[in-house]
Amino acid sequence: MNRREFIRYMGIAGGSAIVIPIGLSGCAVAPVGQPSAATSSSGNAPLAYGTPKQRAHANGDGTPRMVVVFLRGAVDGLNVVVPHGDREYYQARSSIAVARPGQNNGAIDLTGYFGLHPSLRPLMPYWENGQLAFVHASGSPDGSRSHFEAQDYMETGTPGQHNTRDGWMNRLQGQLPRSDSPVQALTLGESTPRILSGRQVVANMPTGRDAARQTLIDQPKVNQAYGAMYADNDALGKAYRDGIAARKELMAEMSSNEQRMANNGAPLPNGLSIDTARLGRLMRGDPKIRLGFLAVGGWDTHANQGNGAGQLANRLAPLATGLATLAQELGPAFNDTVIVVVSEFGRTFRENGNGGTDHGHGNVMWLLGGNVRGHTIYGQWPGLNKAELNEGRDLAITTDFRAVMSTLAEKHMRIPDSAMQQIFPQYTTGMQHVSNILV
Repeated sequence: MNRREFIRYMGIAGGSAIVIPIGLSGCAVAPVGQPSAATSSSGNAPLAYGTPKQRAHANGDGTPRMVVVFLRGAVDGLNVVVPHGDREYYQARSSIAVARPGQNNGAIDLTGYFGLHPSLRPLMPYWENGQLAFVHASGSPDGSRSHFEAQDYMETGTPGQHNTRDGWMNRLQGQLPRSDSPVQALTLGESTPRILSGRQVVANMPTGRDAARQTLIDQPKVNQAYGAMYADNDALGKAYRDGIAARKELMAEMSSNEQRMANNGAPLPNGLSIDTARLGRLMRGDPKIRLGFLAVGGWDTHANQGNGAGQLANRLAPLATGLATLAQELGPAFNDTVIVVVSEFGRTFRENGNGGTDHGHGNVMWLLGGNVRGHTIYGQWPGLNKAELNEGRDLAITTDFRAVMSTLAEKHMRIPDSAMQQIFPQYTTGMQHVSNILV
């Protein structure tokens, strides 16, 4: 019988995290009936979830990869994938609603009911090609409105539990085929995020234009001194050696890639694209890199959020360019990669008195990849009437984020069904509405 029918509540395995020294850094489910024929509970527009593109499985090198992009601060999912077919949306957001398709700075129509924020236009080719999908009304079942708590729960994969010591991506890494590579998992930034903390070795890649610049630790004498200091400690010594090996490998890759870029005369765009281009090239050139993570801040829009233009639009534009750059620079590896964009929770349905939104609940997850069954909005839309809102103020959650992540872990990353309970302990519901998100 399937694991999801019998899985029992389990605890986290013991063990402490090893910190690397030196800072190395199908179809959608409509509420009733068929997706294209259902009507919204507001009764003002027919719901449309899109039609998945029928296409063959893309050919890559056969090595599955996954990149998680975390939007810290809680992005407003209702202004990312806009329910422009629902008049309740426009009544509740008099100044911040994204206009209907065809109007100035209006949403880009996706399905006749849902549309995409106009600043995300660089991603539209992937939607049209069937390589981009969204899971609306998704998120963590825990009701916390604290950024710290909600992010922690989403990164550990155990909503409501404060004592989980490792992140779900680190646990997933531990279920991948054994590798002697110190760069099997790679995070952008100076420290290891909660989602990748744990027993498995994780490499850190600095961000920005100076990422490939040599630092003090690259000097032979300093390197030798640290090596001698950690020589008598088995755990720390191994962590140090793994860290140095990861840094050398990444530095060599980045230097090589940057040299090729210079030879081609194609400078990188500013902002996030600098880092995503580097990450894409690294993952394309080294199939041993199976997991990637990066975080982008600035989504806590309590005031002056804007609509199709303004503060939120100005942050979505470089994000879209960065994601498109990552997809492009992955090259053929894009066919074996799924990029997942998540945020800790959504924002209030109604705008506040400062032209912004406050901490909410339901949000939208983004899925981008060569074998994503795209051109579709997945999930079960709960509606925007007050009676259907969470606590009368937020978009309700009908798809647990773990349903999406466990589907990707099992069907894309090829984690055995028997091991899934170790990655998402105490998760018993199964793959709600998202079992067909991959070709």
